[in-house]
Amino acid sequence: MTNILFIHQSADLYGSDKTLLQLLSKINRAKFNPVVVIPLDGPLREELEKANVKVVIAPVLKLYRKMFTPKNLVLFFKQINKAVATLDELNKEHRFDLIYSNTLAVLLGMIYAKKRKIKHLWHVHEIIVHPKPIAYIFPKLLKKFADFVVCNSEATLANLVRREPDLISKSQVIHNGLQPNPEPFNSLAKKDFGFDEQDVIVALIGRINRLKGHKWLLDTYVKHLHKKSHCKLLFVGSPVVGQEYYLEEIKSIVEKENLTDAVKIIDFTKDLRPILGITDIVAVPSTEAESFGLVALEAMMAQKPVVGSNHGGLTEIIQEKVTGFLVEPNDVSALASALLKLSESPDLRKQFGHEGYQRAINSFSEEQYIRNFESLFVRLT
Repeated sequence: MTNILFIHQSADLYGSDKTLLQLLSKINRAKFNPVVVIPLDGPLREELEKANVKVVIAPVLKLYRKMFTPKNLVLFFKQINKAVATLDELNKEHRFDLIYSNTLAVLLGMIYAKKRKIKHLWHVHEIIVHPKPIAYIFPKLLKKFADFVVCNSEATLANLVRREPDLISKSQVIHNGLQPNPEPFNSLAKKDFGFDEQDVIVALIGRINRLKGHKWLLDTYVKHLHKKSHCKLLFVGSPVVGQEYYLEEIKSIVEKENLTDAVKIIDFTKDLRPILGITDIVAVPSTEAESFGLVALEAMMAQKPVVGSNHGGLTEIIQEKVTGFLVEPNDVSALASALLKLSESPDLRKQFGHEGYQRAINSFSEEQYIRNFESLFVRLT
């Protein structure tokens, strides 16, 4: 039995949370025993425990934008001893063969693996371009403190290797994967959100922050779509605690532009299937490069056309004019053109949706995702 300690930076159910849950729910438990450490309680803990995975809440030494203040740095260094002591207790019980750090945001894995001489696998889900000091230092940390690096896309790997070429020798790309779900999507109707059945629903699903393109999509809608199409917008997601002002800014724009009947905002939901069931087009207008773009893959698995930004991992998922459209970041006219073409053609939406589904099951299967990690775990231990 191979004992693996997984360290993760949140307890939500967004991209990297979902992929961790998927891996640990489907991994061969006769061969691998996972133990997970997360910094707080939340829906991820509940879902992991349903899968009979041991979960421990403890400091993970998470990197965040406001940590570089005297007060927060003192707190960070105080947490190191507490975190190490917690892992020592777990290690006495399980004798870990491997430590798996999920996302660059957690620093505990590199510290503990070095301290206790345990192999360290770092799974990178981010393309960091700025702040420049952070973009500079992380490839060096990976080179020094990771025995092996997994990237969720070629774009993610390229961003690291550009700064630290030697990483290529100990890195591998493992794309995320999904399993088709035979259950019906339509447990909701458009009228449940205040829309009419003839409305074309454009959904932006994801955490509300400065990178996901909510303002870009709103600007596009006001200038080109509101009075020229049957499109309506549905935003699904919640902001990070402490960053609620992003949501307030979006609400302010909606009210200022008199869009309260055309733009609906709902909180994060664990089950996206009912949302996708009433969605006609999924928009992924990220203003900075997504490392992968799991929502695009979820949309394709639901046979929905996708309009995404032409950078990062989305370019490895969406096929231009086959499964959707790729538009240049922050180009209002290009985004409007893509959305109008799809909103005006049910046949094109159906065609792109069918092709997207075929691409999703052929190129991004859950089976391959799990098998790749199991093979890597065996190789490293």
